[in-house]
Amino acid sequence: QLQLVESGGGLVQPGGSLRLSCAASAVTLDDYAIGWFRQAPGKEREGVSCISRSGGPTNYADSVKGRFTISKDNAKNTVYLQMNSLKPEDTAVYYCAADRQLIGLCVLSRKAYRSWGQGTQVTVSS
Repeated sequence: QLQLVESGGGLVQPGGSLRLSCAASAVTLDDYAIGWFRQAPGKEREGVSCISRSGGPTNYADSVKGRFTISKDNAKNTVYLQMNSLKPEDTAVYYCAADRQLIGLCVLSRKAYRSWGQGTQVTVSS
C-alpha cells in the first residue's frame, strides 16, 4: 500500500527558502503523478504544483510560478518542492498526494489524487 511521508517544513522569514520532501515506500513514485497541495487555516486545500508520471511535464499554480520548483529523484524515490522567495501567504500545511491513474499532464485538482500524506507545516513569518 502506498504510503507518503512529507518532511522539510518549518518556520522561515519572508524571502527565505525551504525544500519539502515527499518520500514513498513499497512503490515506485515514478509510476505515479505526484501533487503538492496546501491548506491554510479556514481555507480550502489548493493545488500548488504537480509532476506527471514517468518524468512527464510539471504544472504550477499561478501564485507560485517562478518561486517554487517541483522535482523528482528516482534513485531516492522522493519528490521535492523547492520553495524560494517565500511570502507570509504561503503559510499552510503542505501535503503531497499521488495517483497512478493520471496520465498526460498532471492536474492540480485534489479530487484527482487518491493517496495522501499527513502533511508538514510551513510558516512564513518575521
